[in-house]
Amino acid sequence: MSRMTGRLIGVGVGPGDPELLTVKALNALKSADVIAYFARPAMSAMRAGSSRAINGAEELPLLYPVTTEIPKARDAYRDAIADFYDVSAAAVSSYLDDGRDVAVLSEGDPLFYGSYMHIHVRLSRRYPTEVIPGVTGMSGCWSAAAAPITQGDDVFTVLPGTLPEVELERRLADSDAAVVMKVGRHLPKIRRACERAGCLDRAIYVERGTMTNAAVMKLTDKLDMTAPYFAIVLVPGWEERR
Repeated sequence: MSRMTGRLIGVGVGPGDPELLTVKALNALKSADVIAYFARPAMSAMRAGSSRAINGAEELPLLYPVTTEIPKARDAYRDAIADFYDVSAAAVSSYLDDGRDVAVLSEGDPLFYGSYMHIHVRLSRRYPTEVIPGVTGMSGCWSAAAAPITQGDDVFTVLPGTLPEVELERRLADSDAAVVMKVGRHLPKIRRACERAGCLDRAIYVERGTMTNAAVMKLTDKLDMTAPYFAIVLVPGWEERR
């Protein structure tokens, strides 16, 4: 590993509220030569503006080739995403080879369902690397809902809403508390799985938790069939034994 290369820094920027950005993360962003960020094409300009506001660093947008997540078992999706991360890692490494420090933004925590981890596994053995943890989206959401999520010996499960419905139902039934992420268009399936697992009555829907336009309600009160990208379903374990 050459000392002449730049540093790769995975920066967790939290769940949306800028005040939940840690001091360490802010310092890393202020000192970086390049700020790389993952975005869907429609969000690119917005994310770029936030990086300029931090320190005027050069920006490196990494734009997803697909805008809707589908099961990873599908060959076309898996191949497109793998190619995208290969190309993104190569783009980041070109700056590192020039001796420039690259901070890669990651919503929530970089190593928890974060796109940064795909850059990390490709580059961390070749370059000096630091990972700065961030407040996760799920902890931001259960705090926004003021919902104690687990206690004592609770078994806590984190589930992607992209799972098959029968698998969601099984895992919900086997858990004391759960969080279902990646809700989006999978909301009706998640609602049905909660009902059959016997946890619908205590499930909480949180939309854009920690942001100014956040919405919190019982899942049974969320009557429409769609949810935005920044949505999550909480199933607190605490309620059972209060």
